[in-house]
Amino acid sequence: MAPQHFLVVAFPGQGHINPARALAERLARATPGARVTLSAAVSAHRRMFPSLASPDDEVHDGAISYVPYSDGYDHGFSLFAGDGDEAERYAEAFGRVGRETFSAVLDRLAARGRPVTCVVYAMLMWWAAEVARERGLPRALYWIQPATMLAVYYHYFHGYERTVTEHAAEPGFTVSMPFLPPMEIRDLPSFFTNLTDGRLAAAFGGIRRTFQQLDLDVGSGGSGAGGSRRAMVLVNTVEELESGALASVPELDVFPVGPAVVSLFTEGEGGTSSGTAAAAAVGDLFEHDEQGYMEWLDTKPARSVAYVSFGSMSAVSKRQKDELRRGLAASGQPYLWVVRNNNRDDGFDAAGDVRGMVVGWCDQVRVLSHPAVGCFVTHCGWNSTLEAVACGAPVVAVPQWSDQDTNARLVVQWGVGVRAATDVDRLLVAEELARCLEMIMGDTEEGAAIRASSAAWKAKLRQAIADSGSSGRNLRIFLNQFANDA
Repeated sequence: MAPQHFLVVAFPGQGHINPARALAERLARATPGARVTLSAAVSAHRRMFPSLASPDDEVHDGAISYVPYSDGYDHGFSLFAGDGDEAERYAEAFGRVGRETFSAVLDRLAARGRPVTCVVYAMLMWWAAEVARERGLPRALYWIQPATMLAVYYHYFHGYERTVTEHAAEPGFTVSMPFLPPMEIRDLPSFFTNLTDGRLAAAFGGIRRTFQQLDLDVGSGGSGAGGSRRAMVLVNTVEELESGALASVPELDVFPVGPAVVSLFTEGEGGTSSGTAAAAAVGDLFEHDEQGYMEWLDTKPARSVAYVSFGSMSAVSKRQKDELRRGLAASGQPYLWVVRNNNRDDGFDAAGDVRGMVVGWCDQVRVLSHPAVGCFVTHCGWNSTLEAVACGAPVVAVPQWSDQDTNARLVVQWGVGVRAATDVDRLLVAEELARCLEMIMGDTEEGAAIRASSAAWKAKLRQAIADSGSSGRNLRIFLNQFANDA
């Protein structure tokens, strides 16, 4: 019998590629002899491997191979750099060209004697599921956001859309979905309430079509080759964190296998407790800063540094950067601040407060794991949120869009941070940032409670990713179930 060959296909964004690569590593480790291939768009592939003789070549990196598809935008696309019309054009090309070139990837791998036996399609990759179904290939959705978000979207598309839409202009209106705590409209995805931004509408269309594909598997009785089981969904979360949300979608076969952080699963195998730069570099779309930020952290006292990063996608306005700079200076804490090089075209000057260091990009897990870091000021993207919990770093949540409002709610629910107050334009002013930093990092009862809760959840997540932990067990159950179906 030919060996199993898992093809993990991901959207070409840093926040999508990171968990996809981590899952690919996990699949390769859990299934000796199996082949694992990760496919991202050409634009991302070229940035992941900038030294290739031919920029679209297949790459073999240990147990994982990398084969790109094209989404029609081989030089890349930035959602927030254009307008709604451009986003709509990209969404059309993404579905049409992506489907065609992904089919060619499957044909090429089969011609090379490596036929794919299972397609793992990450969020937004609805056309990969469509192609797999047409070819009779087993498939599983890889949900890279929290299980709470999976449940919210599932119920939204299955009976709650009208209620949410009717109350979209009422931030305090409460919605109660099965097995989930009551949630206010302000805690739900921004796609539900921002109905005028064409860019968000285009992105939301991809989520809707992902769930339409999932519904086809639910309706047919499963996503295995024989169609004998419920649709399978791998989720980048931890069973102990979101048991209620996992129970909220009994129509799906859900496997919590997170946190999808490569360095956490490679500890003791040539890495360190804070991961290795080499492990993080493969798959990064941004060049790491060479300023020696880890050495700088080594010079700081324990729990003294505020780490600030708003992720890989959102463009932080000049006004917001000015407020952040003032708030960090007012806090009196040393800080490490990530301001991407492609977000400095407004005259941003990295020089300034001698207590701080500004970098263009960094190895976030290594930073969060450093004992000098006492707080993480974050946009609350799910990767950043889960990494903070896994590393025991208290959070100041400053959500911007998409799932981030829900993630910020989870941060407060778990007791690992505080949500900062922002104005109607989601601007965090300097005084509020300084207040939040003082509350978490200062000698306060609230800060002590948050630090204790952060330490407790860190221990639970470390147990979950151990060989005998829940995430490893759930991955083995998925693989056994998949093998039986196949």
